[in-house]
Amino acid sequence: MAQSTKTTQDFVPIQEIRDGIVVLKDGTMRSIVLASSLNFALKSSDEQNAIISQFQNFLNSLDFSVQIFIQSKKLDIRPYLGLLEDRYKDQVTELMKIQTREYIEFIRTFVENSSIMTKSFFVVVPYSPVSISTSNNPINKFMKKEGEEKVLANEKFEEYRSQLEQRTGVVEQGLVRCGIRVAELGTEEVVELYYKIFNPGETEKPIQIN
Repeated sequence: MAQSTKTTQDFVPIQEIRDGIVVLKDGTMRSIVLASSLNFALKSSDEQNAIISQFQNFLNSLDFSVQIFIQSKKLDIRPYLGLLEDRYKDQVTELMKIQTREYIEFIRTFVENSSIMTKSFFVVVPYSPVSISTSNNPINKFMKKEGEEKVLANEKFEEYRSQLEQRTGVVEQGLVRCGIRVAELGTEEVVELYYKIFNPGETEKPIQIN
């Protein structure tokens, strides 16, 4: 008897990503907020205490759990080097060409010999429309089949999305009060983030807050 084989998608808990919202196979939903960092060590003692107090108040105000995810990866200097190469071609004097070339080689050598890491900070906000019981999940009655996939019906998706967005707004306001800049990820950013998570060996440009 031939054994059934499983594809990579079978091990990924994501059902779909719609309008920036992650719908998991168990019926729960997630929104993802990108957060900036703070130069905490450079703050005065009073400022540090104020930030800690505000963050504590933020956590105490939540009546739902959140996940804080930190993504660390080696700095990808290739886009910057490409920009420098273009600048090198634009130089009109031999001296500027030499200086630009030396700078390019310095940057390349420095990054190759040093472990320079970049960090991105994310807050994952969950929403469970119903009590989850895996095999007998009541949310399944709101799922319609398209091919071999189940897709959450539009009216229910919008209803649940509204509830999730309220939670996301609470999280964003709490972080802003702590002096942290935030941006909720859209569909393309969420897909890019999960692609990087499942393909850690590939170097891509980091997501930035405008």
